[in-house]
Amino acid sequence: MRVAVFSAKAYDRTYLDAANKSAKHDLCYLEAPLSATTAVLACDAQAVCAFVNDTLDAPVLEKLAGEGVRLVALRCAGFNNVDLEAARDLGITVARVPAYSPHAVAEHTIALILAVNRKIHRAYNRVREGNFALDGLVGFDLHGKTVGIVGTGTIGAITAGILKGFGCRVIAHDVKPNPDCEAMGIAYVDRETLLAESDIISLHCPLTPQTHHMIDSAAISRMKKGVMIVNTSRGAVIDTRAVLHGLKSGKIGSLALDVYEEEGDLFFRDLSSTIIEDDVFARLLTFPNVLITGHQAFFTHEALTNIAETTIANIDAFAKTGKAEHEVSIERLA
Repeated sequence: MRVAVFSAKAYDRTYLDAANKSAKHDLCYLEAPLSATTAVLACDAQAVCAFVNDTLDAPVLEKLAGEGVRLVALRCAGFNNVDLEAARDLGITVARVPAYSPHAVAEHTIALILAVNRKIHRAYNRVREGNFALDGLVGFDLHGKTVGIVGTGTIGAITAGILKGFGCRVIAHDVKPNPDCEAMGIAYVDRETLLAESDIISLHCPLTPQTHHMIDSAAISRMKKGVMIVNTSRGAVIDTRAVLHGLKSGKIGSLALDVYEEEGDLFFRDLSSTIIEDDVFARLLTFPNVLITGHQAFFTHEALTNIAETTIANIDAFAKTGKAEHEVSIERLA
């Protein structure tokens, strides 16, 4: 099966080629992100392989269908960038990687918490310049602090378990409590209680209409002064402008992000020789108590291996049976 792989980086080629050795699909790697302009590059392909920031709205899907594409194989878990209704109407199957390495994301979350709390990013830069002063580097013990986990799927549950190991009091909020978390002694509370009691709030929920800008001005006003907010889920769960106001007022004591709501124009590319035109993002970078990584929480050998193998398995199953192993559709979500 001929597959057009969009937003392809060198590491994508390495891991997908390794996973494709036995399946022997014809993978055509394209550095360009998938959009209405680049969809034509899928010419002669029966499938496209897309990533988290590729555009798969109705106009793009219509162009892909016109090129003969019958499968969209996402090499990520999230699918909020796909118009599933349009895909159904056009007869395009959508498949994803539902799980790759939840430990990778959970461990990166803990790394962000520790780094922004203990000012590791600032200390690193100081020492490189020969500045060994400790002024401004005071952190706090995680032991005994209350951490609120929003979203207790596999990643949220693993994060909660690690934080329990630090001696934190962990509370959680989810529409469906996770028995594994309850077995660890994690108390489920309503959203208002979590906002009011947490010293650290870690976001692990999917992006849905209900969670879009869940962390807004109203939510921030209910939080403790000096709260730490960590987001390794989806950027638009946070209203970035509201968070900026929270940082400026001191209500938010520190912020750690691996995702950003307008990251599609920034992440997964080298912009070091250009001027960042996103004024909101540029403003975030000016705060010493903000730490941002470029959507790298998933980026481990184990995760990349699992992503590639599951992606190829989806393509292989569709080529043989017309059905992918991990399909996502409007009907399945209902």
